[in-house]
Amino acid sequence: MTEAIKAAPIEVPDVGVPGVHRIEDYALKELMPTVLDMTRAVYPHDEIFGEYCTVHDYIAAPPDEVYDYLSDTRSLAEWTYSMRGFERTDTPDLWVSDDRIGTETRIYTRTEANPQARTVDYHCAWDQGEHLWMIYLMRVVDAQKVFHKPGSVVLWTNCHHPFYENNGYPETAPADRPVWVGDFWNIFAAGHLLELKNLKAICEHRHANGLPIKPEWMN
Repeated sequence: MTEAIKAAPIEVPDVGVPGVHRIEDYALKELMPTVLDMTRAVYPHDEIFGEYCTVHDYIAAPPDEVYDYLSDTRSLAEWTYSMRGFERTDTPDLWVSDDRIGTETRIYTRTEANPQARTVDYHCAWDQGEHLWMIYLMRVVDAQKVFHKPGSVVLWTNCHHPFYENNGYPETAPADRPVWVGDFWNIFAAGHLLELKNLKAICEHRHANGLPIKPEWMN
């Protein structure tokens, strides 16, 4: 197993943007009614989100700046709901952090990004860093091309890997952890949309106020 380099985890300042849902302010039990309310019963949920989970939104901020922010793995510490305390590992480009939705869970992340296509793929896994099977596929599109207005469109897709149903590496899991990441698949769409709204709020707030979308602490 890849070990983290022994150093203090990165301390992320408070985002300070209204409407952003982060675990520091909303415990999972407090947030769950909101997430469940976003999960409608009026459509065949499994048909739409069974094998693929895709969310998307418009962001009133330049696509190159949104891409530059997303392509830095540490941005996940700001706009995701629960990934915190990022540390470099001794493997190049591989980070480890806490996924606080899984109590004592360590999550490993490597980012593969292409500036020409503005694709950002987060390759992740709970508990171990050898097989990064949880892959979050993102693309930033120039809204001028698709909506004829300035800004960005962010597309985000996950595929239902079989390990979501059955942990492929049970020997690496904490013995007393009460949940597995796949337990949340039925609310992935709502949870990811909530996080995408976080991304939208952060990017739009900074751009509207003349601030760099990628904050100084990440440089």
